[in-house]
Amino acid sequence: MSEEEKLLKDAKKLPWEDRLAHKNWKVRNEANVDLASVCDSITDPKDPRLREFGHLFRKTVADSNAPVQEKALDALIAFLKAADSDASRYGKEVCDAIAAKCLTGRPKTVQKAQEAFLLWVELEAVDAFLDTLEKAIKNKVAKAVVPAVDVMFQALSDFGSKIIPPKRILKMLPELFDHQDQNVRASAKGVTLELCRWIGKDPVKSILFEKMRDTMKKELEAELANVSVGAKPARKIRSEQDKEPEAEASSDVVGDRPSEEPVADAPQEIDEYDLMDPVDILTPLEKSGFWDGVKATKWSERKEAVAELTKLASTKKIAPGDFSEICRTLKKLITDVNLAVAVEAIQAIGNLARGLRTHFSASSRFMLPVLLEKLKEKKPTVAEALTQTLQAMYKAGCLNLVDIIEDVKTAVKNKVPLVRSLTLNWLTFCLETSNKALILKAHKEYVPLCMECLNDGTPDVRDAAFSALAAIAKSVGMRPLEKSLEKLDDVRRKKLSEMIASSGGELAGTSSVTVQSSVGSTNTGNSEALFVRKSAASMLSGKRPAPVSKKAAPGKTGGSKKDGAVRNESSKSVEPPEDVEPTEMGLEEIENRLGSLVKPETISQLKSTVWKERLEATLSLKEEIVGLQELDKSVEILVRLLCAVPGWNEKNVQVQQQVIEIITYISSTAAKFPKKCVVLCITGTSERVADIKTRASAMKCLTAFCEAVGPGFVFERLYKIMKEHKNPKVLSEGLLWMVSAVDDFGVSLLKLKDVIDFCKDVGLQSSAAATRNATIKLLGVLHKFVGPDIKGFLNDVKPALLSALDTEYEKNPFEGTVAPKRVVKTSVSTSNSAGGLDSLPREDISSKITPNLLKGFESPDWKMRLESIEAVNKILEEANKRIQPTGTGELFGGLRGRLLDSNKNLVMQTLTTIGGVASAMGPTVEKASKGILSDVLKCLGDNKKHMRECTLAALDMWLGAVHLDKMIPYIIIALTDGKMGAEGRKDLFDWLTKQLAGLSDFVDAIHLLKPASTAMTDKSADVRKAAEGCISEILRVSGQETIEKNIKDIQGPALALVLEKVRPGYGQEPFESSKAMAGSLSKGVSKVSKSTSNGTLKQGNRFRALPTKGSRPDQITSAHDIAIQSQSLLNTKDSNKDDRERLVVRRIKFEELRAEQIQDLENDMMKFFREDLQKRLLSPDFKKQVDGLDILQKALPSLSKEIIEVLDILLRWFVLQLCKSNTTCLLKVLEVLPELFNTLKDEEYCLTEAEAAIFLPCLAEKLGHNIEKVREKMRELMKQIIQAYSVAKTFPYILEGLRSKNNRTRIECTDLIGYLLETCGTEINGLLKHLNMVASLTAERDGELRKAALNTMATGYKILGDDIWRYVGKLTDAQKSMLDDRFKWKIKEMEKRREGRPGDARAALRRSVRENGPEVAEQSGDLPQMVPGPLFPRQNYGISEQVLERNPVPQTIAGVNGPTDWNEALDIIMFGSPEQSVEGMKVVCHELAQASNDPDESAIDELVKDADGLVSCLANKVAKTFDVSLMGASSRSCKYVLNTLMQTFQNKKLAHAVKEGTLTSLITELLLWLLDERVPRMEDGSQLLKALNVLMLKILDNADRTSSFVVLISLLRPLDPSRWPSPATAEGYAIRNQKFSDLVVKCLIKLTKLLQSTIYEVDLDRLLQSIHVYLQELGMEEIRRRAGADDKPLRMVKTVLHELVKLRGAAIKGHLSLVPIDMRPQPIILAYIDLNLETLAAARMLTATGPVGQTHWTDSTANNPSPPANSADVQLKQELGAIFKKIGDKQTSTIGLYDLYHITKAYPKVDIFSQLQNASEAFRTYIRDGLAQVEKNAAAGRTPSSLPLSTPPPSSLTLPSPDIPSLDVKPLMNPRSDSYTDDIRASNINPGTLDAIRERMRTMQLASEPVSKAMMPTNENLSTDNIPPMNQQNIPSSQMEAETPHPHPVGRPMDEKALSGLQARMQRLKGGSLEHM
Repeated sequence: MSEEEKLLKDAKKLPWEDRLAHKNWKVRNEANVDLASVCDSITDPKDPRLREFGHLFRKTVADSNAPVQEKALDALIAFLKAADSDASRYGKEVCDAIAAKCLTGRPKTVQKAQEAFLLWVELEAVDAFLDTLEKAIKNKVAKAVVPAVDVMFQALSDFGSKIIPPKRILKMLPELFDHQDQNVRASAKGVTLELCRWIGKDPVKSILFEKMRDTMKKELEAELANVSVGAKPARKIRSEQDKEPEAEASSDVVGDRPSEEPVADAPQEIDEYDLMDPVDILTPLEKSGFWDGVKATKWSERKEAVAELTKLASTKKIAPGDFSEICRTLKKLITDVNLAVAVEAIQAIGNLARGLRTHFSASSRFMLPVLLEKLKEKKPTVAEALTQTLQAMYKAGCLNLVDIIEDVKTAVKNKVPLVRSLTLNWLTFCLETSNKALILKAHKEYVPLCMECLNDGTPDVRDAAFSALAAIAKSVGMRPLEKSLEKLDDVRRKKLSEMIASSGGELAGTSSVTVQSSVGSTNTGNSEALFVRKSAASMLSGKRPAPVSKKAAPGKTGGSKKDGAVRNESSKSVEPPEDVEPTEMGLEEIENRLGSLVKPETISQLKSTVWKERLEATLSLKEEIVGLQELDKSVEILVRLLCAVPGWNEKNVQVQQQVIEIITYISSTAAKFPKKCVVLCITGTSERVADIKTRASAMKCLTAFCEAVGPGFVFERLYKIMKEHKNPKVLSEGLLWMVSAVDDFGVSLLKLKDVIDFCKDVGLQSSAAATRNATIKLLGVLHKFVGPDIKGFLNDVKPALLSALDTEYEKNPFEGTVAPKRVVKTSVSTSNSAGGLDSLPREDISSKITPNLLKGFESPDWKMRLESIEAVNKILEEANKRIQPTGTGELFGGLRGRLLDSNKNLVMQTLTTIGGVASAMGPTVEKASKGILSDVLKCLGDNKKHMRECTLAALDMWLGAVHLDKMIPYIIIALTDGKMGAEGRKDLFDWLTKQLAGLSDFVDAIHLLKPASTAMTDKSADVRKAAEGCISEILRVSGQETIEKNIKDIQGPALALVLEKVRPGYGQEPFESSKAMAGSLSKGVSKVSKSTSNGTLKQGNRFRALPTKGSRPDQITSAHDIAIQSQSLLNTKDSNKDDRERLVVRRIKFEELRAEQIQDLENDMMKFFREDLQKRLLSPDFKKQVDGLDILQKALPSLSKEIIEVLDILLRWFVLQLCKSNTTCLLKVLEVLPELFNTLKDEEYCLTEAEAAIFLPCLAEKLGHNIEKVREKMRELMKQIIQAYSVAKTFPYILEGLRSKNNRTRIECTDLIGYLLETCGTEINGLLKHLNMVASLTAERDGELRKAALNTMATGYKILGDDIWRYVGKLTDAQKSMLDDRFKWKIKEMEKRREGRPGDARAALRRSVRENGPEVAEQSGDLPQMVPGPLFPRQNYGISEQVLERNPVPQTIAGVNGPTDWNEALDIIMFGSPEQSVEGMKVVCHELAQASNDPDESAIDELVKDADGLVSCLANKVAKTFDVSLMGASSRSCKYVLNTLMQTFQNKKLAHAVKEGTLTSLITELLLWLLDERVPRMEDGSQLLKALNVLMLKILDNADRTSSFVVLISLLRPLDPSRWPSPATAEGYAIRNQKFSDLVVKCLIKLTKLLQSTIYEVDLDRLLQSIHVYLQELGMEEIRRRAGADDKPLRMVKTVLHELVKLRGAAIKGHLSLVPIDMRPQPIILAYIDLNLETLAAARMLTATGPVGQTHWTDSTANNPSPPANSADVQLKQELGAIFKKIGDKQTSTIGLYDLYHITKAYPKVDIFSQLQNASEAFRTYIRDGLAQVEKNAAAGRTPSSLPLSTPPPSSLTLPSPDIPSLDVKPLMNPRSDSYTDDIRASNINPGTLDAIRERMRTMQLASEPVSKAMMPTNENLSTDNIPPMNQQNIPSSQMEAETPHPHPVGRPMDEKALSGLQARMQRLKGGSLEHM
């Protein structure tokens, strides 16, 4: 087997996605072939495999390999043939891919792509298909456009305009007409011609021709002659194919049928109006000055204004709008005195009617009477305009025959004949253009009217009336006119008959219309048909698409689900509608038809004038009829006989009764009783109902009619008879019969709306009380069947009648669906409503949901939104609150948007409306609403009670429409939504409880059990109580069996309740037995209680067991308590505090405890607290909680260690109590807490970060309690914590309180910031930066809050002075004015108290530090207390990060265009999100670039003061930006933060200004991210790693060397696990720390390599101190262990120390001022220094300063207080000898010259060259030139490494030990005289002998005074920046002024070093800190 075959074989095992995306094209090709075969094998379109394949084709059809792409299209085609319309979900993405990649390929590929497109259309993905084509035709490549246009043409040709909407094609064509490619233009023409076949030539011309060039118009005009209009679709969509069998099968089985295809397949009539886009004319009309013009006094101006309207309205489609005011104006102008104006107004009305159509209906009815009245004008122009306008109004659908009845009646009675004739002419036009159904509905009104006009005295009127009658006859036939014709004289009858005959002939000539179709036989259109590619350009040749042969289109193989089945409906003959109108028939004809059916004697007796004979005849007729065998054939003629003789005018009651009984017998006996017989009898019968003597028989007869033909038909006939009858009894008694009929037959066969309308319009409006009472009874019985919904149809009834109706409703309560007492014999086609609750008619309101209404929902104006909501309510009222779901989808969408409205009143209005819509729509609302119920339930989360009440009211209305089980899924989601507040959950549970209480059995309620069980652990007692009540109802209606099945999902307190309900006695048993009973299902209960003897369950002892009878609970309890109290109060044996604290989320912002957190708290308390204590503390009874606090309070002093171990648990419980509302318990808590913190203080215990994060957020938030006493206690507690814990660590929580929603909290936190300013000054990290937040509070509305903010700012002003304005941020003028006034008041107050001026104390402090050094300032009390730095490690790193992480950017920096200056940029970097801070970093980079280019470096000097703050802020941003990018965001912000840091550290001045603490944070952060394995996987990860490396190197190059060394040595220690970006195991942390240490070692190696050239930049005292601290922390044992393990960090520290000793020699011992060399045992570093000195001296790498083996750390002259006078002389000689030796060596010559230069500066009176008398002249010249060069370099600020000497020392000179004569300098004048020996002497002083040290210091100070005086002239020219204060390096970075950078260290005289060292040691001895070093 070859490798290729093996590859193909292995690939077949892969999933489809991998095969289709394989890198080998043959694998992909074979995968597509296999996929096509699988799809071909699928016969069921619902096969689940099709869903798996659907998403694959988006990528496969875009394959870059052409053969593979073809196979992919084959697979797609096979898939589309197998699938159904569900696959259309993938249509858009696949069609887009085909259009992008397949239309420019091979011809075969293009053909398959087009076939795939058509199959998507067949699967009803038409929108996706057309969307794709819209993009495809815009392709720049013409080759891709032509196939797209061709497939559009083919889709239209095959599927027709019903499937492919022509409107969208018409929009696409205009841009193709002007395409530069002629093939595209030809195809566009072809599509245009095809459109003409489907929608007609005129619409296409009117829409498209105006957008074409003249040449193209001419070409198309010529082609249109060959186009025949009227096409039939050749294919059908898949859903239609599935519904209908194949045409061939039908024809084979059924045989030849009447040819109905021309009618069925007639082309779709598309109105040009529907294809047009509406044009807004109201806006341009406003601008044209229309309103001013129509009010003008000059007729010409009025005419011009109206002419402008006419012109604008001439557009074919006008956008709907408010035209009411325009119509009122036009109505006035119709009667204008100037006819020209009137004519123009009439024409404008016609244009508006044509353009607005149905939207102009109301206005048309409004103006019709005036227009008809205006017909009296004889001017031809007026008459013509009126005629055209009236015809346009009717033709446009603004009016219909029913609407104009009353106006026409009024007009034809007008005294002016012209009005009458023209009105009838217009009526004739209306009749001729109306459909038959409408004329049938209205002809009864118009025929009598026209017949009356035939008698008019004016010929024109008569002729017009004849025309109208002829139009009626032409439309509906002669039958409606038969009765009327009999009343006419012969002349008129003849004329009318002739006119009707002529019009009928025309009708006959035009009735049969055949539709030509260019497509031959209709094909059912299936996807298996052979695909024939059609080109749109082929239409231009005059050829038409060839008809598709039936043989070429076999049935669909996979989708023929109905093979062999035949539609029975097609074979059935459609019965014509029954003729219900009887024709006139004379008695003679009746007798002829009767024949021998009735005896002649009987008929003659019926004609008799003697009533007895007539009575006898009726009796005999009845006997004959009873004896008839075939009664059904003679029903109509017998009824006609009785109606003729004795007839309904019979006066004798007995005869009448007999006639009614005979008719009743016939109607009840005959198998079919024709409706025309009912029509013949019903008038007479209804009149007999009015007579008390015949009433019973007549009512029985009407009931028999209802059984025969249905009550609906009988009721319809009775309405008109009863309404128009003169006898009121007919109406009242008829209504009473209707009551009985409804009671018998129900309402299922009635048109309820007609019944109700008749009752409203006729019955209730009657003046007769009997009629009104009968109507009320009828409505009452209707209520019995249809329910309360009937009330919605009767809202406009008078109040008195409404009260009567309500009484009747109570007598006839709604009974639901009731079986009728009587049934109809035959199936009667009536209303589709199904009786009962939903039997009332529902109105289709889709036409009223207009675009304007929907647009109003989204209006920015709340009034418009409210109007839209009210419009919906109005629509519901008009529809009698009974609507259909049709067309309401967009309505629900609009209402859904209003549920999120910012205006809460609108939301409540929307909720009411949604409830109304649901109630009006009924059960169908559940599907039509598209899940809006979930949005409704979200409104329960609002904190306003009124909003929640509205929501519950909407739920009630929704429940009235659908059953509760349909609402359960939405309710469950709402109950589990964490965003819903406690009040909302409580209300929802209460509502559920109420609804479930009304049910007896509801199994679906079990789904609510789980969310209700979860709510039992809610922190809100109200929610728990409501959930408990709901659970009880759920258990009641669900049934025990259902509960048993679902009990496993329940945990916690709810389980106890369920078990108690399901298993009685559960609560009385001990806990263990209940657990055994519940088995594994009650697992959650095992966590509930620690003790089992008291039967108490968890959750605050809510569920207590009941003691059994006969027990003695008191004795048991006391014995139990005695046993408990003998135990320890706190059990900390298995306490795992570290693990608990690791789980604590470090948040600054307070969040309410969640249910699971409370659960964990209770579990922990049960584990570590004694039983009686935890029971009391967890009790819901506040008194018991107070008792528990008493127990705890008493035990505080004795249990301090144990309390510290469980302090986190205690603090969580205190937080829980602070959130509760019981004041007594709260006050007790606030009494215990101060004692607790005092106990912690006594134990010298400081809160951990986790404990602070637990307690401080809650305390800060609750500072604003509404009780003053509580606030005072909390305020004092917070101050106590500030003093005991840490100001810097507490400050972020106070700062967060400024953002609280509680104003009192903000006031308290503002006051606390003032307190911090007063007590701690401005040294708190970040305090000044956040003063702008306090300043911004001066704009708040609350007066107390403003006052507090002003007081705090005044305190800040007292300390800072005018500098405070730098920190207030951007304020309004009003705010600045308030601050200014308060500052002035503060000045006056300070003057009264003699406190000086604002800011004086701070300025004095600065001067003191600058002049005397920090120790002196501290002693004088000027230096404030040192405040610790930032609080949290990595996860909440830096104050700005932890405080502001979750808060929006303040308004002061949220500018739209980004920051505008440096300070604002720093703010946005600090406060903003990573993306927002990018804008700030851009500004910072720009400022840095400009400052770097400044030649005089003044700009850099300005930025130096902000450098540390900038780098600190950026260091905090590094972690945040990388964390955000790791979550999938762009790495843009990471790049910006690294680039900004790079630009900062490129400048040495800025780099040196960065403080040590900031550098520690930054380096740690950078090294951690360099090691993070997730960084390479980020976007541009490799670039980020490179940037991190480069930045780290730049920091090492330019940052302060001392700080860099100290930071890196400190980082050699193991790192805190919380600092790492991602968690790891303990083993993982060890590996990480090793990697981190290796990286730090590399950085130290780089610094150490450069140490020789940079040693004078390093503060050796600080460096040696850091090495000392590192070695001391390790200890000798650990150092020995690590030395054996070859530990890299330890080796690196030794290397640094070795290099220092090598470079400085014995002089290194003069830099140990910060090392406590007096400590016992001696510091480890001393031993290492001695060892290095010894080793290096042995290797002749340095000049020893004394005997190598001698230890210099003990005072050799301890017993001799007076050392030799020339010791300084000797030491200086030794140093100079070592320096000259360095200069003589090529490797160290440069450093030797620098050392010599520093000696000359330190000892200016020493003659160096006098010491070189024995050296050669060349050597002395070399030294002289070298010193000159070094001095130049020092003046330029360059280091020894930056510019080495040009020439090395003379190689011929070797000076190993130059002979240096005795120095000619007095010892006291030598600044270095006693430096080292004094150090030695001082080092041996016992730490306890402070007096000796003080004496020694005085001696040294006296010795240095003359030196100072002697050096004064030399140093007076030096800048103060270059001379640091004494021992400045001892000052912590937090104490240094932010604007003072670290100066470069310079060499100091040895006596100064010794003095400063002794001072430092003395301070340590005072503080007792020496041992801790």
